[in-house]
Amino acid sequence: GPGAAAASWGGPGWRLPGRVLELVFSYLELRELRSCALVCKLWHRVLHGDENSEVWRSLAARCLAEEALRTDILCNVPTYKGKVRAFHHAFSTNDCSRNVYIKKNGFTLHRNPIAQSTDGARTKIGFSEGRHAWEVWWEGPLGTVAVIGIATKRAAMQCQGYVALLGSDDQSWGWNLVDNNLLHNGEVNGSFPQCNNAPKYQIGERIRVILDMEDKTLAFERGYEFLGVAFRGLPKVCLYPAVSAVYGNTEVTLVYLGKPLDG
Repeated sequence: GPGAAAASWGGPGWRLPGRVLELVFSYLELRELRSCALVCKLWHRVLHGDENSEVWRSLAARCLAEEALRTDILCNVPTYKGKVRAFHHAFSTNDCSRNVYIKKNGFTLHRNPIAQSTDGARTKIGFSEGRHAWEVWWEGPLGTVAVIGIATKRAAMQCQGYVALLGSDDQSWGWNLVDNNLLHNGEVNGSFPQCNNAPKYQIGERIRVILDMEDKTLAFERGYEFLGVAFRGLPKVCLYPAVSAVYGNTEVTLVYLGKPLDG
């Protein structure tokens, strides 16, 4: 396996030049690269020194759909390493309502036109520590409820009727973009953002979500304007970026950005 090869290559007797290492690494998958990064400082530097290196470029070409690389879906993720990471943090095709599917681009959820159903999806990876930011935007009408936020693994991703599914119990926290209400435990936790006549969400507008597991807060930004902290006192559990939608054929895209820029 890569570990054994790594041990022999990384020995003091054989230091491959960085360019050769990069070429070899460019044939490996992410899991193998993680092992390689632990071998020695040189290998770690070759892998993580340049986020646009041939290694990340070829991995991106292999794991990302051409559409994701060609369109502006990932326009706020500047490096190839970041694009690969975003893909691994995208919506899960297995952890969503049966009434939605993830489009070929790998980042966009499509809700089928099913009557009297609310449908959600979680990402593949959740967070129990660190600070994380991601973007969410709606393409197509919001309908009566369109909620973005976070959920534990136990939160339901489908229910009957048109309801604010995200925030309907103690396992999820959501911001309903339709009426600007914050939702948790089946209750409205006030309106957001806390200013008079807050502008209504515009279709296609990217909302940035910021989860801080050290401060236990969830905050939102709109067009680089910080809207404030929406939820405090989040529990120390694994929390997943999530959305819930009710409108037929509406589409929601979610892109993981990494650590918030201000940190």
